[in-house]
Amino acid sequence: MDRHIKRNSRKPLIIGGVVVAGVAVLALIYTTLHTGTSFTLDGQRIRTAEVSVGMYEDFIPLRAAVEPERTVYLDAIEGGRVEAIHVEEGSIVEKGQALIDLSNTSLQLDVIAREAEVSEQLNNLRNTQLAIEQNRLRLKSELIEIDYAIARLSRLVGRYEKLEGKRFISNNEYEDAVDELQYNRDRRQVTRESQEQDEKIRLAQIAQLNSSVLHLEKNLTLARGNLDNLLIRAPRSGQITSMNAEIGESKARGERLGQIDDVDRFKAVALVNEFYLNRVRVGQQALLEFNGRDYRLEVSKIYPEVQASQFEVDFRFIGDAPSNIRRGQTLQMRLVLGDTTERATLLANGPFFNDTGGAWVFVIAADGKFATRRPVQLGRRNPSTIEVISGLVAGDQVIISSYAHFIEVDRLFIDQ
Repeated sequence: MDRHIKRNSRKPLIIGGVVVAGVAVLALIYTTLHTGTSFTLDGQRIRTAEVSVGMYEDFIPLRAAVEPERTVYLDAIEGGRVEAIHVEEGSIVEKGQALIDLSNTSLQLDVIAREAEVSEQLNNLRNTQLAIEQNRLRLKSELIEIDYAIARLSRLVGRYEKLEGKRFISNNEYEDAVDELQYNRDRRQVTRESQEQDEKIRLAQIAQLNSSVLHLEKNLTLARGNLDNLLIRAPRSGQITSMNAEIGESKARGERLGQIDDVDRFKAVALVNEFYLNRVRVGQQALLEFNGRDYRLEVSKIYPEVQASQFEVDFRFIGDAPSNIRRGQTLQMRLVLGDTTERATLLANGPFFNDTGGAWVFVIAADGKFATRRPVQLGRRNPSTIEVISGLVAGDQVIISSYAHFIEVDRLFIDQ
């Protein structure tokens, strides 16, 4: 007989549950792999660093070039033709030493004409002075003549007064003598006033003429000095590091002929990123290690012009400078931006900072099998260390290599 077999109603349910669970697991795996919440990486391919507490050194490395502390440029004060060159490029010269001879025929003729003109004006001024002095002497002589006439007439009138009363002379003779005496007295008063007025004018004219003479003589000296400028002399002692002149060449007024460098004192010139423009100050110190010795420098001048995202800074040596440095030589320095004695929580600098901007880091767990994303606040940094303000404590292990391949994930699994 055929027997009726009962179906197990639970089997389809079990199978369905397994399928659903499998789908859920696959979905979880898919979600894990595609949502970026975790990532597995090789522990041998990352760099880590431990957070520590120590002395933070706020500095930036600089590549500086050696230049003379003082450079004097030789420019042609007056244009002309190069007739002779007395020194060669690289020579050591003393102050006042003749360097280049120039000739300028037009300037020489102009100076000769100026000399003739000034000499003529000087002669005219001296003639004027002579005429004024002669007029003074004339007035003085005239006053003497009047005084003499008054004295003579006074005696005559005195005698006439005695004789006129005794009827020895006529009344007309007496009156004529009295009138002539009064005339000379009045004439003397007018002449004296004229002499005083002429004296004031004379003193003013002489002062003005003397000033004009001094001015003209000064112009003549300047005119002659223009000829002296055709001989180029060293304005200071040093080394000729550039000589831009050839015999027979014509040079215009103001054209650069060369330069003299101070070979006793040097400075360092460096280009600094514009990011530090507000942090660099005159007087800040820089450190240089050269041939096994340490040297100190300080910022002496800051050029505010920014070109190609950089600005220029001059450094002056404090104390002795290296004895064997030369112009154009490159020096590796460290510019100290802040207090080097300040203690802080420190983290080694690395490529991760460029990926996160210092907003977060991956901190490795104590067992070293995974790392989690942690927000942090970072402060100052130099090429080797970064100041930690918050988010990390001493002893934390942080991944400092690049985060470029897992920048979107929150958790890292590390294969040992």
